[in-house]
Amino acid sequence: MVFASTQNSSLVEKRHQQIVDGACKIFFEKGFHPTTTRDIAKACGMSIGQLYHYISSKDDVLYLVHKHMQNVWYDYLNKSDLEHIDDPLEKLTEALHHSLVFMIENRKLIQFLYSESKYLDKKRLRVVLDMDYKNVVGFWRSLLEEVKKTKSVKGDLDFLSSVISYLLAFLALRGWTLKDKPNIKHVDSLVDFILRGLGVGQ
Repeated sequence: MVFASTQNSSLVEKRHQQIVDGACKIFFEKGFHPTTTRDIAKACGMSIGQLYHYISSKDDVLYLVHKHMQNVWYDYLNKSDLEHIDDPLEKLTEALHHSLVFMIENRKLIQFLYSESKYLDKKRLRVVLDMDYKNVVGFWRSLLEEVKKTKSVKGDLDFLSSVISYLLAFLALRGWTLKDKPNIKHVDSLVDFILRGLGVGQ
């Protein structure tokens, strides 16, 4: 999806991460639209020429940030040892809990992606939406499918998976409406809310 002039995949991956790390600093401060490729190059310690060895446009960078968010989320979940949990409902509960904590800890990234993705051209936006549907919504669908083998889950799994994906961003996007900063109490309440909505809560 992202152009690179070199075939060295490990180098491309390393440089893409360097670009994302630098770009996020400037994106969070200025927003996507006002940021120039020159700003991005400076933030990630590259010349303009070097930058264009690894991207073809600023839209490529926004795509890479989306991909980065999914990767760090997966890494975060992997560290929580979900694969060692046998009970499907317990695994779903833990995945919800850890994902909400992740959203709080990375709220600037989540806020940026929700507000700035509108600047992607139609082709890249379609790719990003498909990636989200496959990797994020698909992740929750697979967990719900396992839960449904032993519990009665209320509603269509595709719909419920999409709703879960949206609700998980609540504390990052709307946390400012809370009296206190988003904390573990809010995480527990939202997990309970989701499980009860699915019909599998205690």
